[in-house]
Amino acid sequence: MGFDDDKVNEEGATKVSETHHAGKTATDEESGDEEGKGTLSRYKSESSIAATEDEDDGDDRKIELGPQCTLKEQLEKDKDDESLRRWKEQLLGSVDINAVGETLEPEVKILSLAIKSAGRDDIFLPIPEGGNPKGSWFTLKEGSRYRLMFTFQVNNNIVSGLKYTHNVWKTGIKVDSSKEMIGTFSPQAEPYTHEMPEEVTPSGMFARGTYSARSKFVDDDNKCYLEINYTFDIRKDWQ
Repeated sequence: MGFDDDKVNEEGATKVSETHHAGKTATDEESGDEEGKGTLSRYKSESSIAATEDEDDGDDRKIELGPQCTLKEQLEKDKDDESLRRWKEQLLGSVDINAVGETLEPEVKILSLAIKSAGRDDIFLPIPEGGNPKGSWFTLKEGSRYRLMFTFQVNNNIVSGLKYTHNVWKTGIKVDSSKEMIGTFSPQAEPYTHEMPEEVTPSGMFARGTYSARSKFVDDDNKCYLEINYTFDIRKDWQ
């Protein structure tokens, strides 16, 4: 849901902007002096490439990350190394290995989505089961500053390179494309919270109207955990 002021100009011409933001993970501070130890990784990816036209629908290309292991297998590796074992346990936090250790595939559940704008109550967006809200999902005021905030839960195994992709069209022409790297997370009982960088909606007569959009949450294997296709409005005032 990202815009810059120059996306739709006064002449009605549409410009495509591709942006990339580096997101923080919940574990950025856990590398310390133990860098290079073991095979577990919860570091955030340092770069990502903005979505292009060919990536709108998610192609089949995958990043080769090597064999995937369950959490229990991760802990079994180098188990005789006491310091390495403690380091792995610290990375995994309060994970109940007996409950999730045999599961290979991670599970990510997006629990809530909200739009935050200073001076206004948060707009909470109900997540439809089918992924396609009926009618206009929300309305934003032209020229307004806002942030997208969401909470999610990770189960079963570590999810690597979780990212948020977003594409917007107006009258069939793409006007915005962005990708936000969120990070790599281990399963835990408590939900994670992530807040996107601030965005500004376009303004002017040609910027107002109805937009269609597609938002996805995917990982490094291009596995999609949630895809939402929806429409929203930009108006002269909040509604």
